Amino acid sequence: QLFLSVLEEMDRQLGKLFDHIHNDAVLADNTIILACSDNGPEKGAGVAGPFRGYKTHLFEGGVRSSLVAWAPKLMADKAKGTINQKSVFSAMDLVPTLLAITETKAPKNASFDGESLPDILLGKSDASRKQDIFFRRPPDRDSFYGVKDLPDLAIRSGKWKLLCEYDGSDALLYDLTTDRGEQNNLTPKHPKIVKELSEKVISWHKSMPPDDGPQMVSNTKKK
Repeated sequence: QLFLSVLEEMDRQLGKLFDHIHNDAVLADNTIILACSDNGPEKGAGVAGPFRGYKTHLFEGGVRSSLVAWAPKLMADKAKGTINQKSVFSAMDLVPTLLAITETKAPKNASFDGESLPDILLGKSDASRKQDIFFRRPPDRDSFYGVKDLPDLAIRSGKWKLLCEYDGSDALLYDLTTDRGEQNNLTPKHPKIVKELSEKVISWHKSMPPDDGPQMVSNTKKK
């Protein structure tokens, strides 16, 4: 009941925003509105469709977010009202992409983890970001929603998604172009890819500021 109330109020407030823009010729021609969800549903409060997992999981159901882009005067006509299910686009890509679309110069010496992908956001391309995306689960969520030992790390590299423990063990490998529900573990068939992606995600993990995840996992398993 509370969730429905929030959605209805959000709909009312967004309606006011759209009416304001439609009634201003200048704004109507040069405005982009983005609506992006939080990642993953809470179990019992939402569903992830064909995707596996919930919030706090590193499976697709826990890390994917919906993104709606509205920009009638800037967007490709063929893309209006359509859904892009091919492009891999990260929230990290939003800042450099919006800077490019608005022709805004970035601060000097600024560096971005994301890529500038204006054609994807404006529906002119179904390409994808080139860089890998890395994930590390919340440190206190090794066991959550009934799963006793969740993967600690994950990497999305092109069509491949690999999940593993901090040391690379218990690897799970999925081809997301044919198995977006992450049901068919291809680890035994592609040992070279598993080794390469495991090394990449472990190296990234070690380069990041440490959290208490490894210690929490160790303590839990000892108990």
